[in-house]
Amino acid sequence: MEAPTQKYWELRLQSCKAALEKNNFEAFIAQTPAEAGQIVIDQILPEMNVKSVSWGDSLTLYETNVLEFFKKDSEINLIETFDEKASREEIIERRRNALLSDLFFSGTNAVVESGALVNLDMTGNRVGGMVFGPKWVVIMVGRNKIVSDLEQAMDRIKNLAAPANAIRHEQKTPCVKTSYCMDCNSPARICNIWTIHEKSYPKGRIKVILINQDLGL
Repeated sequence: MEAPTQKYWELRLQSCKAALEKNNFEAFIAQTPAEAGQIVIDQILPEMNVKSVSWGDSLTLYETNVLEFFKKDSEINLIETFDEKASREEIIERRRNALLSDLFFSGTNAVVESGALVNLDMTGNRVGGMVFGPKWVVIMVGRNKIVSDLEQAMDRIKNLAAPANAIRHEQKTPCVKTSYCMDCNSPARICNIWTIHEKSYPKGRIKVILINQDLGL
């Protein structure tokens, strides 16, 4: 007999995939981060003429190793927006250029079961690429990001994802000490820009790969 939790996640991921597709996202299910990377290479890329690629910060994306594929392709301009050797001014300029890339990768802070993506950003380079600019967007998301409604999505982001990311980036914000949102006025506040993708426009521009593992923050 199939393990109950395995069957549970199969059903929940299929339901979420169907909801995303109803909202004009193209959706896929992968069992592992490595399989998600192969979906990009084998199923998504052949339908595109990609000359430039960039990404928004995403721990889940890094686990797929898909960026390594593009780093080895000399014909594709990989716009690296997290180069520790570059100055802050150079990074900002690269992030502006990333908004004109052919393909933009990101994670998402939450996926509502109705088929919507919910995100909260500090500067907007990540959500900016998701909203407009790049021709195509691929979102990598672990099953732990699936929530029942918008209220739960926002609670998850404010009281888990955002504080954890602030800790990860060693920000000087109150949530680093409390572990939950203090709705602060800190200069280092990372919670500045909300986006809610209820549908993908144009249809299929945003492609979501749901991964059957707990990944990211």
